Amino acid sequence: MNKPSLSENFPFENLMSCRISEILIVCSDYDHFMLESDGRIDELLFQEYVSLSLRYPPKFTHISSSDGALRLLTEKNYDLIIVMLSVGGSSAEDLAERIKSDYPHKPVILLSPVSTKETMRILRIKELRALDYVFSWQGNANTMLAMVKLLEDKMNAEYDVSRLGVQCIILVEDSMHYYSSYLPVIYASLIRQAHNAMTEGLNEWQQTIRMRGRPKILLARNYEEAIALFDEYRDNLLGVISDIEFHREGNLDKEAGYALCKHIHSKTGNIPILLQSSRSAYNSCSDCSGVAFLDKHTKTLLKDLEFYIQTNYGFGDFVFKEPMTGESTGVAKNLRELQYGIAKLSDTSFSYHVLRNDFSRWLMARSLFNLAKQIRDISLEDTGDMKGMRKFISNSIKSYRTNMGKGVIAEFDRNRFDELSYFTRIGNGSLGGKGRGLAFVNQQLHEHENLLDFPDVNIAIPRTIVLTTEMFDDFMLHNDLHNAALKNTDDAELLQIFLKAEIPDSYLPDLEAILREIEAPLAVRSSSLLEDSHYQPFAGIYSTYMLSNIDESLKVRKEELFTAIKAVYASTYYQHSKLYMKSTNNIVEEEKMAVVIQEVAGNTYKNRFYPNISGVARSLNFYPIGPEKPEDGIVDAAFGLGKTVVDGGTVLRFCPAYPRKIIQLTDPQTALRSTQKEFYSLNLDRKHFDPAKPEKCYLVSESIEKAEDDGSMTQLVSSYDFQNNRLRDGSSRAGRKVLTFAGVLKYNSFPLAEIISRLLKIGREAMNVPIEIEFAVNLDTPEGEPTEFSFLQIRPIVENLENSDTQIEKELPDNTLIYSCKALGNGVYQNITDIVYIKPECFDRSSTKEMGEQLNEINKEYTEQEKDYLLVVQGRLGSTDPWLGIPLAWPAISHAKIIVESGTKDFRVEPSQGTHFFQNITSLGCGYLTINPELEDGIFNVESLSRMDAVSDDEFIRIVRFDNPLNIRINGKSGRALITVK
Repeated sequence: MNKPSLSENFPFENLMSCRISEILIVCSDYDHFMLESDGRIDELLFQEYVSLSLRYPPKFTHISSSDGALRLLTEKNYDLIIVMLSVGGSSAEDLAERIKSDYPHKPVILLSPVSTKETMRILRIKELRALDYVFSWQGNANTMLAMVKLLEDKMNAEYDVSRLGVQCIILVEDSMHYYSSYLPVIYASLIRQAHNAMTEGLNEWQQTIRMRGRPKILLARNYEEAIALFDEYRDNLLGVISDIEFHREGNLDKEAGYALCKHIHSKTGNIPILLQSSRSAYNSCSDCSGVAFLDKHTKTLLKDLEFYIQTNYGFGDFVFKEPMTGESTGVAKNLRELQYGIAKLSDTSFSYHVLRNDFSRWLMARSLFNLAKQIRDISLEDTGDMKGMRKFISNSIKSYRTNMGKGVIAEFDRNRFDELSYFTRIGNGSLGGKGRGLAFVNQQLHEHENLLDFPDVNIAIPRTIVLTTEMFDDFMLHNDLHNAALKNTDDAELLQIFLKAEIPDSYLPDLEAILREIEAPLAVRSSSLLEDSHYQPFAGIYSTYMLSNIDESLKVRKEELFTAIKAVYASTYYQHSKLYMKSTNNIVEEEKMAVVIQEVAGNTYKNRFYPNISGVARSLNFYPIGPEKPEDGIVDAAFGLGKTVVDGGTVLRFCPAYPRKIIQLTDPQTALRSTQKEFYSLNLDRKHFDPAKPEKCYLVSESIEKAEDDGSMTQLVSSYDFQNNRLRDGSSRAGRKVLTFAGVLKYNSFPLAEIISRLLKIGREAMNVPIEIEFAVNLDTPEGEPTEFSFLQIRPIVENLENSDTQIEKELPDNTLIYSCKALGNGVYQNITDIVYIKPECFDRSSTKEMGEQLNEINKEYTEQEKDYLLVVQGRLGSTDPWLGIPLAWPAISHAKIIVESGTKDFRVEPSQGTHFFQNITSLGCGYLTINPELEDGIFNVESLSRMDAVSDDEFIRIVRFDNPLNIRINGKSGRALITVK
């Protein structure tokens, strides 16, 4: 059996490549006045194109004489020449022949105001080949539209229909009067249907481009032309509309239509055929069963024709019917509703529609060509029975819809939003930094889906909705918040001002639709214009909220979502945000905030929600070990939510090229000491949401022992055998559980390292700089469903590539202040005269919070002076655990150009990898050094600093200033750094 279609990948942009743009009309001034004034042809045709979302209507040029027409043809290229009977200087047929003689491939149409004797005379000239068509003009601008579209369809049919599978309708009619009336009606139906097909597009570009996939009309005026068109295009034929009396083998044949029916039925049995005649006696024919008939003399001819097209060619809504009663049991307006409707159909109704090819015909009419062919070509022999057929069709539609959303920024449609809506936007503004990154990830995953085709693994972004900056602008304007936002308002007060404001009514239905569809935890993230930009990162500056989103009351969930959105908006103007804006030479008024609403990756375990694995991977490893190379990258992985990684908590670090070589697992004692002990999850029992304390609302940190009963660590732990002092992989053995990720990294139960390696390569090549990605993994999916790798974010890491060969002598000079062999950064750092350092003898772990507050005040002074400094601290800077270091946020040290983390007598400091600090340090070009002088790992000459006069000296922190800038050099290749006095 054929595999359900994975994607459409249809080249709509290649369709309709031949267009009619320039039209030359040759007629008397009176006839042109009639077309222009009475018929208002230019105006009506323009309005017709606009109303039908057709772009670039043709441009008309008028000339009254045949000589003038021939002269214009030598001066400019015209795509179509329309000749009327009132040509000055020659007859219409003479001018047509002269044009065809010089320009044999240029189409010429005769347009006659009425069916005059002259027109009839011209039509009787059988050998007249100079006229492509003859049309009757009755003051209807749609006739001109039909003429243009008929020619364009003829010009594009060979490529669009034969090669790409666009559908077509054959009209067999030799009466100028009737096809001049029929064609405008048929084209109006086709273009309305094209509007229906447009709605399957996920954004304006997809919708507009799908207009090109509308069915084409091919006109035949005799039997031989009809047979030729059918034989060439029968595989892509929606239907045939045919007269009964027309010429066959050069003579008028009163039953030519019947002969055409027999020929079609002998080749294929499911093509709808409509016969029409001015003679009601033709209403029935025993040889043409199943063929519809239309009386040309009926007063409702055109309406009847339009109704037939709508009901037999799959146009409009799909109507589910019960074959025995003819009763309608439901309708599907789009692909989503068709997918859900098929699942609910009775067996008899489903069989009825399958055997008639109704599903594929409806899909074809909506320009879903590949999917339609997939369904049309499947047989009961392939599926076994109707149950298998139903499953195949349903899965095919779901597969198409799934892949249609990949790589696309879709416009949010509350009526179609469901589990297959990967990335949607609300509003026409910017997506912001995070939003852009996610859109880029979505596009790259689609573009490289073959490279990322891992068995039983779904690699995708979580369902994401971006509230663009247009909503932010509307919110600020609607509530008149700009003055309050730009004042020096206290953060708590500003938050309350924003929370009291109202989200504009126009956005409320869409936000409610999100919550009706998603009843799972949500992350509400900032996505400012400047966030995650290449050279001015704002990572960690603005607020992010996690919502449990499981309350039974929709009202409660709406209040929480609205509150979180408004709180993210407020964070744009918090004091530390404004300070950071100033430190990066940006203007607060220019910043705008988009908001990313993202489904949280993970699973529910009793009252907790979390993923099995979360982490950050970087394409550049500043600390390679053994055979590792810097370009192999590095991964920080944790059990549970990613806050552990982002905040610089204890994680498992590994190189994806060597996932089994992990320094933390060198021996059991090291593993017991240096692996993760606690994990973050969302507590689903907590009900109160406080935007002033986002992390205390739902996020909880617990011992990993709490997760043992969840069964979520099965593939991630080893058991410690105390008696033999060994780590035994797996969770089934007795003993303390250690997060070694052995099942995944050692036994490859999930291809984490390979997936990350490929994604880092793709991201690095696409962005042309080293990159960092955030991810989450869900291993505990329902039986039969693939495991999930969620790509959460991508951002660039900008290296300082200048002075990459900065030399640092092996023998350290006497004037050395600081030396490190574990340094991040590169080049010579200039114009730094001040050193801010925590006095080692005064460092007290119980006072790290006070130290952080003092550093924040010191940084404010340097920010006001627009001056950088060198910072030396004990322990991990920015750690959320005050016993491991000093807890603070990046804005509190934003002017520290060089940061040195030093160990103490009883604590060895390892390079901090907190995501926010790492991103800001590298992107802002800061130097970052790690030293442990007590272990003879690096130098900090604090004695020489103690002998200097201090600019400031308090209980914990001392500031000294040199007359000349310090000599600061970092070699990025060797990881060595040297700071000396000039």
